[in-house]
Amino acid sequence: MTTREELQKLSPADVRSAIRHGVYQYDTAGLAGGYIQGNLAIMPAEYATDFLRFCQRNPKPCPLVGVSDTGDPYLPTLGNDIDIRTDVPKYKIFRNGEFQDLVTDIKDVWQDDFVTFVLGCSFSFEEALLEDGIEVRHITKGTTVPMFRTNLQATPAGPFSGEYVVSMRPMKVKDAIRAIEITSRFPEAHGTPVHLGDPLQIGIRDVTTPDFGDPIEIKADEIPVFWACGVTPQVAISNAKPSICITHAPGHMLITDIPSANVGRGPDKF
Repeated sequence: MTTREELQKLSPADVRSAIRHGVYQYDTAGLAGGYIQGNLAIMPAEYATDFLRFCQRNPKPCPLVGVSDTGDPYLPTLGNDIDIRTDVPKYKIFRNGEFQDLVTDIKDVWQDDFVTFVLGCSFSFEEALLEDGIEVRHITKGTTVPMFRTNLQATPAGPFSGEYVVSMRPMKVKDAIRAIEITSRFPEAHGTPVHLGDPLQIGIRDVTTPDFGDPIEIKADEIPVFWACGVTPQVAISNAKPSICITHAPGHMLITDIPSANVGRGPDKF
């Protein structure tokens, strides 16, 4: 089995190949440094226009970086030979808004009317934080970033609505201030934090028990820093109840061939 340490040395295409062939099926934090990773939402075309509006109205949790043609599982604007049916480590399948299954490829459920949306991911700015000397603890610990439901409401579009999900990284205050400056350069990877400090102010009662991902230690001299998260669409999808929808499993992203330096400019075309 290929280890995370071995994969960290590989190109995005080689990491995707390992995922496609079942060699690696775990979270993608810290892999393919220097390249954009993306959250995933796949749904029938009849829902695509409303979901596109939902993303446009909620750019913090849903920064759009790529959209497929209807029925096409390939995403040439995001990378060479990306097959969205196989190149994400784990997928969540929802039917009528209810979670049904967790799988490692979606070839058996692919439909000719599917449209794929790829949304920017906070993993894309973590390399910049690390380069500036700011610890990203879930990478240090080899765990999945903790994510929480909040009381922050997204702007609805058609049947899509719901609260923000946020990811959390503990930091010293001086590092949190610096992180705001750094992540302001990454609007297509959620940009600046949506909240710092007291979790109760955004409806999080227990910051030690995430709704998604793994718990992480917050030291006495640190505060929790919260970024809008690409799991937010999964809440909206549960509320919209499309006949079928497929997302990534939290932390298990699509790795693209787009350099992180291009974040903020977006791909040349969709």
